[in-house]
Amino acid sequence: MPSARPAPRPARPPGRRPGVRRFRSAAALLIVAALVATSGSTLSTAPSGPGWASPGLVGGAGWPLVGVPLSPAEGPGAAYLPDSSVVRLANGQIRLVPSGTETPATVPPGDPQVAAAVRSDNSWLAHGTVPGSELRLGSAYQHHRSAEEYGDMAKRALLDLRLLTRPNGASLASWYGAWRYSWPRDSAFAAAAFTVTEHPAEARRVLRFLARVQHEDGLWAARYNADGTAVVDGRPPQLDSLGWVLWASWFYTARAPSPRDLPELWPMVQRAADHLAHSLDTEGLPPPSSDYWERDHRREQDPRRPTLGVVGPVLAGLRAAAAVADGYGVRGKAAQWRAAAHRLSDAVARQFTPYGYPRSPVRGGRMDTSVTFLAPPFAPLDPGVSGAVATAARKQALPNGGVLPGERWSGNKLVAWTPETALFALNAAASGRPDEALGRLDWLTEHRTTLGALPEKIGERGQPAGVAPLGWTASLVLLTLSALERPLPVLPVDNSPPPQARRPGWRP
Repeated sequence: MPSARPAPRPARPPGRRPGVRRFRSAAALLIVAALVATSGSTLSTAPSGPGWASPGLVGGAGWPLVGVPLSPAEGPGAAYLPDSSVVRLANGQIRLVPSGTETPATVPPGDPQVAAAVRSDNSWLAHGTVPGSELRLGSAYQHHRSAEEYGDMAKRALLDLRLLTRPNGASLASWYGAWRYSWPRDSAFAAAAFTVTEHPAEARRVLRFLARVQHEDGLWAARYNADGTAVVDGRPPQLDSLGWVLWASWFYTARAPSPRDLPELWPMVQRAADHLAHSLDTEGLPPPSSDYWERDHRREQDPRRPTLGVVGPVLAGLRAAAAVADGYGVRGKAAQWRAAAHRLSDAVARQFTPYGYPRSPVRGGRMDTSVTFLAPPFAPLDPGVSGAVATAARKQALPNGGVLPGERWSGNKLVAWTPETALFALNAAASGRPDEALGRLDWLTEHRTTLGALPEKIGERGQPAGVAPLGWTASLVLLTLSALERPLPVLPVDNSPPPQARRPGWRP
């Protein structure tokens, strides 16, 4: 998401974005309603969080696609019309965003805009695939949800991702305040989710946005406004984002009929991969950086070295870049990036493996969800890593069925995070443990909002406790359901680096 960020640093007011005035005027009453609502839907428990709530987004037909939150006061008794983002309120009236506007309207059921909006959403879903709806659940899985229920969660996740993705390709983390930004990390997963569900146009839009806003040195800002301008709030670039964008780019090429229909892809990949390859130090590690926790690296157990939350994505990214270069026939770059990946893999074996793959490479290092970044679908199956994933899942487990982002989490220790739960689900699905994956998907299904959106967090009593929908969780759920139906592509790993790339101490 705006990943597991316990306490975001205050940002300077970003530059005014096109349409922001209209959005604010439309949302003002909704936010006021959220402040006074007694409904338990999606109340934030973040220390810096405002008093807002929303059970989901309302959309409509036409272009640009716009999603606005439904007031929690209107949530009880409301429901989406089938396979759409159009909401029927408890009084029978219909809430939608009319075509060409950003302001929601309430109209009678017979209004022609209703049929047009539903038709638009239905058609878009039909042009792709809905993972989970055709899961073959035999008697061994009778204690899990039905394929219809998994498919319903997937449809809502897809429609929400569509509403969160702006016409320029900026994929927003969610709809409100500190979440209404585009993080390259979250955007990479959105591109992968659109790819795997056969919506290549949306995947290309997201990747093109990332290519346009990338710095010449290959870096991305920590986050971007919806118009593509970088948010200037003192946060340095987060190195894991390079790895995730490279992985998503390879994922797209592995599924796309022709990656050459995206000419921006190769220059973006080359800039990012060159930066990562040149960033490795004498130990073979990238420099310390904030990762998906969005925490200053100086607060880590070992502030001198990168966390696994950086190392895992960087390793996946270098391998991905080498595979993309192979596809483009650029053998020199492929060899260079593959050699860098071998250096980093060897550093992981020296620095993290002896301690059981903790977040920081120290004796007694604490576990966190980033251990899944070294496992399927981001890397080949490894028994040692699989054991570490199981250890992390056990140490992070909460009584409510979800997980904390990490062991000895410094935030609210009673609130579960859905992206981390979904990452464990994705790993289980991609590693051949379908029963475990389905169990975590069951939990996510059960803890959606009243409109079926996937929230960021779940409180101690099982109530949504964060912004909804959350794009990262939606993407991870779609990838998990896809992995259960058809194996996701896993990055190839050549364990024999070119002779000229070998260095003393490298494993053969």
